[in-house]
Amino acid sequence: MAEGEALVTRDSISGWGGIEPTGGRIIESRHELAGQSFRDRILVFPGAKGSSGWSGMFHMSRLAGSAPKAMIFNYMNTKIALGVVVTRVPAVTDLDQDPLDVIETGDWVCVDADNGLVVVTRGGRPQTGAVPRQRLDGGKP
Repeated sequence: MAEGEALVTRDSISGWGGIEPTGGRIIESRHELAGQSFRDRILVFPGAKGSSGWSGMFHMSRLAGSAPKAMIFNYMNTKIALGVVVTRVPAVTDLDQDPLDVIETGDWVCVDADNGLVVVTRGGRPQTGAVPRQRLDGGKP
């Protein structure tokens, strides 16, 4: 289980040449998040693109302490599957709603990968009494 601020992109992420692992920054020049860091955030994105270097770059981000806290994505492939394993963070996919339509950058997100559950609070970390939440459910694995 992990929770934190969401960083959302509609662009797939390229690991090899697309991220700088020591700072957890997106460096792909034409990417909508170019220059932003996923370090200690919940990364919400469509999926992985590019070569098998994806898992190596995300593994290096874990070793450098700059990995995302969790990953929420739409499309599973071998690159992202291995990347999630080596990054050692909670990850969910195949939710009942498109996370790219529900979650916005800056939302506070709780990811319960064991139960396939994502809970979203609009506008950042929830304050006492503030409970506008959205729930995305992937069911139990």
